[in-house]
Amino acid sequence: MQAKLKVMQVITKGERGGAQTHVRTLCQALASRIHFSAVIGGTGPTPLESDLHTLGLPIYRLPSLRNSLAPWHLFRSVLQLRALIREHEPDILHAHSAVSGVVARLAGRLCRKPVIYTVHGFAFKPEVPRVRRAVAWCCEWLLARWTEHMVCVSQHERQLARGLPIRANRLTVVPNAIENNSQRAQPGLEPVRVAMVARLAAPKRPDLLLHALVRLRDGLGHEVAASIIGDGPDRTALQALASGLGLFQVSFVGDVDDVPQRLAHHHLFVLLSDHEGLPISVIEAMRAGLPVVVSRLPGMAELLPSEQYGFLVSNDVEAIAQAMERLIRSPALREQMGRMARRHYEEHHAPERMASAILAIYTQVRA
Repeated sequence: MQAKLKVMQVITKGERGGAQTHVRTLCQALASRIHFSAVIGGTGPTPLESDLHTLGLPIYRLPSLRNSLAPWHLFRSVLQLRALIREHEPDILHAHSAVSGVVARLAGRLCRKPVIYTVHGFAFKPEVPRVRRAVAWCCEWLLARWTEHMVCVSQHERQLARGLPIRANRLTVVPNAIENNSQRAQPGLEPVRVAMVARLAAPKRPDLLLHALVRLRDGLGHEVAASIIGDGPDRTALQALASGLGLFQVSFVGDVDDVPQRLAHHHLFVLLSDHEGLPISVIEAMRAGLPVVVSRLPGMAELLPSEQYGFLVSNDVEAIAQAMERLIRSPALREQMGRMARRHYEEHHAPERMASAILAIYTQVRA
């Protein structure tokens, strides 16, 4: 009987986020077929560490690995990861996000281990500041040839990857997926409550939601309640903005463990951002059966190929408010879009589809 394949997941941060949800979902779906371990950057307990510990994964900390391309941090992280690889001898390294992708490919090269790199959103998009964009492009271009396989969460990311020196047969699109659950929203109920789930930092734009809520208050004659779920360095500034705008029914919930339960008590989901890959939070909203209003970005457009599930809007306060108002005024439209959103989740973002695709890549790389 062939021994289980040993795959070491490498991720920069263990806080709540799309890449972390992706790793947890993947490890849970393939736990019976793959011997996983996980390397998480930073120090201290994190939500991802807790989730993976529950699944029985060996977890290793990499204190120097952080969301920075500073040479000293990268150098130390590569040495630390090289030591872990030599000690535990994984068959494959599977890296997630830009900095982990750099560190894993360098350490994998030193240890002659194949590296799979999942792109959750390239850091060289036009919306990214110029210097960071240039550094990210150089890193991706130089390391592409040391990537055994690149997984892209959307067709748009794959199109960007085609500009790198990596063969097309080493590029695969595998959309994000999340576990199913029994939590369902009832979007047709009143009064409407809006939800946004996001890390409170760039590239997310909860400030646009706050300004749109002011426009809605002016147009509807009353304030619409909203919950902003998530945390990050911009939280204090956003709370001050909400207070300054006179918004008293906006709740800043912070990081919580019960996002599905909270979404089930809302009636409309909004996610606004300057750039995205294929956001997990929108898939969570669709799983709950919520209509969505999201920024008109390539990854978002792949989630919403038509207006059956919600509205794509420019990052313009008036356009955002108009789309939200249309849904707020029509319980029947919210019900219809929420029902179609749930169906889209079932057909395209169930974990079995993602796990099967990734397992095929693992098998191919091992061969």
